[in-house]
Amino acid sequence: MADANTDPRDLKTDLWKKMSTSPFVMVGPADGSTHSEPLTAQLDEDQVDTLFFFIGKDNRVAGKDKLMLQFVSKGHDYFACLSGRGQIANDRAQIDKLWNNQVEAWFPGGKEDPNLALLRVDIDSAELWETDMSLGGKLKMLFGGTIRSDEAGSHAKVGTTAENSPA
Repeated sequence: MADANTDPRDLKTDLWKKMSTSPFVMVGPADGSTHSEPLTAQLDEDQVDTLFFFIGKDNRVAGKDKLMLQFVSKGHDYFACLSGRGQIANDRAQIDKLWNNQVEAWFPGGKEDPNLALLRVDIDSAELWETDMSLGGKLKMLFGGTIRSDEAGSHAKVGTTAENSPA
């Protein structure tokens, strides 16, 4: 995230790269009716504005339309808050594309497990923060002190980059 003039597609691509190394996301209903829970995002590089999650049909977010998702990178230097529309989309081709050994560990019945549901979340908007602080800024944060804005990192707000929606 260089600055406010960065292309939203570049920001989303950067987010997806970071999520690919640590795809754990807190997901909950946007209305706050229940707590968020950790889910593992299944990333489809062909759909940069969509996240997929294999969940149980009885999962607390299975029937929720509006969702809020929070992501923190492995190095704790990148943060994202995403909002989107959720729906169960048990498309067999998409399930086959995203299926892996980790998913199978949660669903002993495999792709035919009667409790299996594929949650599709179409991202409507995102706020992204990246802390790319200088060594001096990191020391101030560690030991206390005032951090100047040029030491703090960057922040961006991004709408969807889906081709059928305005960016």
